Amino acid sequence: MTTPAGSADTNLPQTGPSAFDEHHPPSRELLDDCVHCGFCLPTCPTYQLWGEEMDSPRGRIYLMDLAEKGEIGLEGPLRQHIDACLGCMACVTACPSGVQYDKLLESVRPQLERNVPRTPADRMFREAIFALFPYKRRLRAAALPGALYQKLAAVPAVRRLAAKLPGRLAALESLLPPVTVREAFATLPVHTSAVGERRGRVALLSGCVQDVFFHRVNEATVRVLAAEGLDVLVPRDQQCCGALELHAGREDPALARAKRTIERFERLDVDHVVTNVAGCGSSMKDYAHLLADDPEWARRAKEFSARVRDVHEVLAELGPRAPRSPVPARVAYHDACHLGHAQGVRTQPREVLRSIPELEVLDIPEAALCCGSAGIYNMIMPEAADELGRRKADNVRSVEPAVVVTANPGCLLQIGKHLKDGTGADLPLLHPVQLLDASIRNVPVPRS
Repeated sequence: MTTPAGSADTNLPQTGPSAFDEHHPPSRELLDDCVHCGFCLPTCPTYQLWGEEMDSPRGRIYLMDLAEKGEIGLEGPLRQHIDACLGCMACVTACPSGVQYDKLLESVRPQLERNVPRTPADRMFREAIFALFPYKRRLRAAALPGALYQKLAAVPAVRRLAAKLPGRLAALESLLPPVTVREAFATLPVHTSAVGERRGRVALLSGCVQDVFFHRVNEATVRVLAAEGLDVLVPRDQQCCGALELHAGREDPALARAKRTIERFERLDVDHVVTNVAGCGSSMKDYAHLLADDPEWARRAKEFSARVRDVHEVLAELGPRAPRSPVPARVAYHDACHLGHAQGVRTQPREVLRSIPELEVLDIPEAALCCGSAGIYNMIMPEAADELGRRKADNVRSVEPAVVVTANPGCLLQIGKHLKDGTGADLPLLHPVQLLDASIRNVPVPRS
């Protein structure tokens, strides 16, 4: 067994008051679960990039342990190394001791956000992100200049100006999704009836970025669910589920959004609440834990989380009924971290894809390693995210696919950005349901 260099025995008695405040500090029991075995190291993206012990899960747990014992404060190394964590949860999958790093990170990030001031520039940049992305109307308003910019981006002078943008602004510009005004302002029908004999009834979380910039994925999801015999409800007044804020440690606004989401969907007479976004699904399934000590919401959150399903889980459980047309193509499947690691949904997307005749599903080398998207990570830590994005793009190219699929909009943008830097720039990047939708409708595979 190895321990971080220069570390003391983590079972030593408390040496001072904890640096954490009393609101949900990291659990001593969870901290003690880590035996520093090192199985997490090969799967940790930041450890793979830098080989720095404190940028590994066990190193970060060691820092949490020191802070809990009062040996270090929340500022300095703890905040630095927690900020560098993508929150991909590959370590949770890899750990043989069942260490709940996800719960530890979930408790520490809000502590840092509450108690450690950020620089004015950092604070303003983060506030700008959260003033835009959780709000569908604001995203739609932003789509108008976004669409204009993308037309102007072909002008050499505009490209030269874009190339001079500093780090974080350059990351925002490079990750701008393909924008069409028609798609940004389109809406889904509130009710779509099952095709043929009804097999169930579900509600769909349409999402924020997903519904504005990837509305075509939502349209395909509704068509596929209906084709497989499900009535689909899409509440028009639903709002952000809070996933982005939750993963960034903004606990209060995230929990407020969680409560609104529960309140909106719990009164619907449906078998499941379905999501087609990995990050949203992982947060919604975690509402029961997040609100467990809230006497008004604990039961409601538990009942809600029990009904949440990723779209692939629903489709795999139902089994294929709608006829599929052949799609003779090599398809690389990328496991979105919050689907594969956080939700444990790995086999179902592959089952769904393999229900399409003549489709060859390819696994990507280093499949467990994050692409660098990780919520807002590729905007606030662009250098590290770019290294991971290039590595993921190289792994995608290595299997020579005709199409790339993944179940998260951030992953689609991140991988697409880095495929543009070399061969593979013309590869279609799709959500798996888009391929299934094309097969069921017997239409050409879409380009995006």
